[in-house]
Amino acid sequence: MTAVRLVLGHDGGTGGGDGAGEAADLAAFLGRLVRWDKAAVVRLRSARDEPALGVFGHPPFGGVLAVRSAALRGAEALAAAVDATVSAGQLLEVVTAAPEGFELPPSVTGPAWAGLLPPRGGWRRMAEFDPEQVRKAAAEAVAEFRARTEELPQQERTRAVLDALAEELWTRPYQGTTLRVVHAAHALGFLRGDGEDTFALLAAGPWTRLRTGYGSVAVRRESPAAGLTFSPA
Repeated sequence: MTAVRLVLGHDGGTGGGDGAGEAADLAAFLGRLVRWDKAAVVRLRSARDEPALGVFGHPPFGGVLAVRSAALRGAEALAAAVDATVSAGQLLEVVTAAPEGFELPPSVTGPAWAGLLPPRGGWRRMAEFDPEQVRKAAAEAVAEFRARTEELPQQERTRAVLDALAEELWTRPYQGTTLRVVHAAHALGFLRGDGEDTFALLAAGPWTRLRTGYGSVAVRRESPAAGLTFSPA
């Protein structure tokens, strides 16, 4: 792909925009992915004249996709259609080094999940949630995991036992989705509490996603004809 210089931020009619804020939020998202997996990759996607870059990651939370949108500005960025899979760590480096504008790092061979992304459009609003209730559900689930872990004798706190406990908790249903999605949104920093009126649960085809003002967590229902699938359960 021809090198394209991306500039983050919203155009304000004079070429301005809060690019530093966009870069900081994107860097925080990438930093979480890299902290969990130093070899993490992200899929990047935008259409020509689309003022936003979709950034997709695969955190280690049992088959969910993390989706973050970064606003773009500038003629070059808007004229380009971006479709690339890159190292999350390398992207973090260039965004941190040059938040005012950067070129994408080289593309890498993407894992299977990067070839099956949620659709761009066609989403239906299924439900709206009070953010405080979602944050409460996340906090209670995390607290229960910690309490039940502490109740285990030290010799029983094996990876297999802890994984089974996590699976029991995160597969519990929650208002049309599961606590796995709520927990992932919490861990990714998508449930921050500074002014969001509602969170929304959206659906499109086999996909559902929990959307907040800071990003989305998407899961794909199992379908025998769909090949690679992500299951919320």
